[in-house]
Amino acid sequence: MRRLVIALLVLVGLFVAVDYGAAALAESAVSRQMREQIGLVDDPSVRINGFPFLTQAISGQYSSVDVEATRIQVGELQDVGVHAQLREVGAPLSMLLGSGPKSLTVKEVAGTVQIPASDLERLVPGIEKLRIENIDDYALQQAVDEGGDKSLRTIDPENAVRLAGTATLLGQQAEVSVIAVLQLVDGQAEIIPRDIRLGGSDAAPLPAAIQRTLEQRFSLRIDPGSLPLAATPTKLRAVGGVLEISGYADDLTLGNGTVAATGK
Repeated sequence: MRRLVIALLVLVGLFVAVDYGAAALAESAVSRQMREQIGLVDDPSVRINGFPFLTQAISGQYSSVDVEATRIQVGELQDVGVHAQLREVGAPLSMLLGSGPKSLTVKEVAGTVQIPASDLERLVPGIEKLRIENIDDYALQQAVDEGGDKSLRTIDPENAVRLAGTATLLGQQAEVSVIAVLQLVDGQAEIIPRDIRLGGSDAAPLPAAIQRTLEQRFSLRIDPGSLPLAATPTKLRAVGGVLEISGYADDLTLGNGTVAATGK
């Protein structure tokens, strides 16, 4: 009995090792394909989800594949992050591991582009240690209670952000806090300041002249490039300390560096 258990454990270990190795080879092949499809300099990180891998490989159907790349340069931006989740992917293993042309079918793509605070800081003159923070209804109400414009109550927190950092004004450094509205315009991120304070979020509102000067600094329209695999941008939000543009695409065929609708 003991020998049987040991033999079974060895077989399970061998299966896991073979499964892992086959998945790694397939992920490497998909990575090279995605580099061409997304137009990257280096191979992105790829993870084929689901276990065991071999049962998916035999059928040529994969439930989901994650593709991720970081520190991408797009125009003035230096550290853009890109993530795509491919769902219901069709790709025979022989094709993936072969030397010939490769073509994948994808039922749905969820794509995101992330702009970190470090990139945003480069676009705002005189600002250091910039942070991107979420904001809620309570914080908006508090800003009004502390002298802010009553229209702040009408802002949807899902479409808003607080930007905080250190500003240099007249040779002096001070903490700056900005409540801004986020808009998605033609696939680009637009930041519209609505409330700016020096000395922290609980400081008194600034005089109108200084407010207008700082609004010009923080009024931005940022082009982070297209979403991966022709996904259509639908949402802009602040999440996890970054600005994120996300969207979807359906029924695609990927191959030879092109993305085409399958016509379904």
